[in-house]
Amino acid sequence: MQGLKKLVLPLLIAALVVGCGDKKEETATGEKAATQVAAKVNGTELTVHQVNYALQRIPNLDAEKSKAASLQVVRNLVDQELLVQKALTDKLDRDPTVVQALDAARRQVLAEAYMSRKLGTPAEPSDAEVSTYFDNHPELFAKRKIYRLQELSIKAPADKHDAIRAQLGTSKNLNDFAAWLKAENLPVKAAQGVKPAEQLPLQLLPQLAKMPDGQAMVVNAPDGLLVVVLADSQVQPVTLEQAKPAITRLLQTEARQKAAKAELDALKAAATIEYVGEFADAGKEAAAPAEKPAAPAADAAPAAPDADADAISKGISGLK
Repeated sequence: MQGLKKLVLPLLIAALVVGCGDKKEETATGEKAATQVAAKVNGTELTVHQVNYALQRIPNLDAEKSKAASLQVVRNLVDQELLVQKALTDKLDRDPTVVQALDAARRQVLAEAYMSRKLGTPAEPSDAEVSTYFDNHPELFAKRKIYRLQELSIKAPADKHDAIRAQLGTSKNLNDFAAWLKAENLPVKAAQGVKPAEQLPLQLLPQLAKMPDGQAMVVNAPDGLLVVVLADSQVQPVTLEQAKPAITRLLQTEARQKAAKAELDALKAAATIEYVGEFADAGKEAAAPAEKPAAPAADAAPAAPDADADAISKGISGLK
């Protein structure tokens, strides 16, 4: 229940955007139907519609847990309403920072609502499209692996990158390489972990899948380099039938992203847009980054470094 509470924990700004005390149509007597009211806070009514809206935003909510979840939602709405009432009493809705936050949230909600209505429900990909994606990504499915990785995040200026790569290639092991980095006064953060293929950045996965155990690759990062050492790997393939739901979601997401871009491009083409003063350069088209589609997994893959993959080192060994 603690995890559920976090999911529906009240947020003050969100409450101010959507408003509490949802106003309902009154009966002939001027009173609301009792079934529409979930709770009252200092006379302000919290409605069943507010509860249902919050429940809809909880992912994968089990029907058996919906009753307990609805009770927790009501408790959270009560907490939220108390904070909103106090904020209004203190006139926080007039605070310039709060006003800006409310406006930004309103604009975001409206923009997302328009695009959601415009795009509608994404079409189901065909079996052929799913099968093609499966065949084109063996590193995720037919030849899927579980990787044990060691990572060194090195903070270094660009003029040091070539020397770091060269040293990695000649080092006998990771400890030898780390000692050299320390002698060069290059800050390093080490990490290690076990990750399945679908939790790795997709643009790096094909290269990683080809590496033998004990080798490393260097990846450009925003403030230096990231060395990824493949300590060990185990093959755990996934069948087409097992992968189909995840691939379907991925293809639908890709189709939706393309449709959203097309709609936004059309709106831009029909609009008069002017960037002024110090923001004039914003009107110049920036070089589009290479597309980095996400791996089809239930859990989001970790963000990749701002990266293009570099050469694989031949020198790192003895890491199993």
